[in-house]
Order: sequence, then structure tokens, then C-alpha cells
Amino acid sequence: MSSSVPYGAAPADAAPVFSLEFFPPRDAAAQDRLVRSAQQLHGLRPHFASVTFGAGGSTRDGTMLAVDILQKLGYQVAPHLSCIGSTKESLREILAAYRQAGIRRLVALRGDMPSGMGDMGELRYARDLVDFVRRETGDWFHIEVAAYPEMHPQASGPDADLEHFVEKMRAGANSAITQYFFNADAYFDFVDRATAKGVLAPIVPGIMPITNYTQLARFSDMCGAEIPRWIKLRLASYGDDKASLRAFGHDVVAGLCQDLLDGGAPGLHFYTMNQAEATLAIWKEVGPPPTR
Repeated sequence: MSSSVPYGAAPADAAPVFSLEFFPPRDAAAQDRLVRSAQQLHGLRPHFASVTFGAGGSTRDGTMLAVDILQKLGYQVAPHLSCIGSTKESLREILAAYRQAGIRRLVALRGDMPSGMGDMGELRYARDLVDFVRRETGDWFHIEVAAYPEMHPQASGPDADLEHFVEKMRAGANSAITQYFFNADAYFDFVDRATAKGVLAPIVPGIMPITNYTQLARFSDMCGAEIPRWIKLRLASYGDDKASLRAFGHDVVAGLCQDLLDGGAPGLHFYTMNQAEATLAIWKEVGPPPTR
């Protein structure tokens, strides 16, 4: 297929899409927090909410529980689905359950192998999963895939990483959500390079509110997201002053979101960490007006 083909082209005048991500609760207390946060955030009228899926399907039941909770709260839900460590039959069962539940959107990912598990499964890459979902379900699902403006941590280089992304779009993805980042130039550069390869589908920036420096540093090390030195030094300087850290983090992320939207980003996808306050505060500045 020629790289001039516009993979998943979107209407030029489409309104920005604002969405959220939650993760499955592990116990009753965590479930209560999920419900409270989802209730608070629902008034913002997000286009959809995604729900993560643990390594090798390790949170399959929890993901389905969270999907059910969010649907009952009135959300359009986009469950994550990863293929590493999964059989085609198990994936068929999940797809059938989601179709029966009226789910029309998925986030298709390669995923990670759980610790101690050696079987990679029948599908090894996200492009294979996208192709499998399309062959099994046709156009039933709107398929989101992941994008990495600062490069996937396991990629051999930026060009190879971009080609992997293009392959996922060629396989039938409709749009993409990026890993979080704090450098808008990295996002716009990635979009420009993807566009040059024929990808015209929406690539929505993933947004991580800053509320806890230790947690953010740990996540960033795992996923390869860079915390710019000036931000890292400022965050570290606050020590136990949580209020000042959160105020600074809010200003950084709200400014990033505004720059992204002003530059033409097709929306924002917030990694809520099952907490409402930081996302609410940022959305109040840059998002559409909340429901009255």
C-alpha cells in the first residue's frame, strides 16, 4: 500500500475530542474511589472513557467490572485490549462480550508480558491485534492505538518506531492516543512525520496531570516519557509541600494543553489515575464547558 494513502482521514472541521482513562479497581475501597471520581468527571461530558487491561490480560475481570461500572454511570467506554500472552480464542471471547455489552470502541495494544510468563501468545504486535479485530468484527469497533511522540522505550530508533505506528494505522486503526509527554514540540514533530507517511487520522495527546513527583518519576522511567530537567528540578524542590507542587504541576500541564489545542491537536486524553481533582482543574481552563 502506498504511503500516500490517507490512513483513517478525519474531517478537517471535527470538534476536539476530550476523553479520560481509568484503571480497574483492585478492592472495594478502590472501587468506591473509581465510582466517586467517575461521577465527578462525568459532568465534563467526555466523549469516552478508556479502561486499562493488565499485562497478559491479568486484569481481564477487573477491566470488565470497570467497564460495567462506567457504562452504568453513562459513559461511552473504550476498553483496552492487549494481545501479548493471549490466545485468539480468549480474544474472541472478550470481543464477543464487549459486543454483547454494546461497546463500540477499543484501545488495541501489544501490552506487556506478566512477570514469569513465557508464552508470547498467538499475536505478538499491536498491528496483528488490529488486523485480528477487523477480521473478526468488521467495522463494529472504532479502534484506537498507541503513539509515542518521544519513541517507544523498546524501539530501535525513531524511524522504526514511526513505521510500527504507521503499520497499526494501515491494519485498520481509526485514531491514536499518545503516551503522555511534557514537550509539545515532540508531539507536533511526531504528527508531522506521521502525516508525511500518509496518516491523517486523529492523533490525540495523552495528558498526565502532575500531583505526585515520586509517582510521576517512576511511571516516566517505565514508559520512556521524559520529564524536562527544569520541571524535574522544580518538582523536586517542593519536597513535602504538596500544595505548591500541585499548583506548579497544574500550571505546567494546563499550559501544555492550551499549547496543544492552539497548535491544532484534535483533542486531549487525560490519564486520571482514578482521581478527579487535577483533571477537573485543568479541564476548567482548557476544555469545553461542563454540564450545568
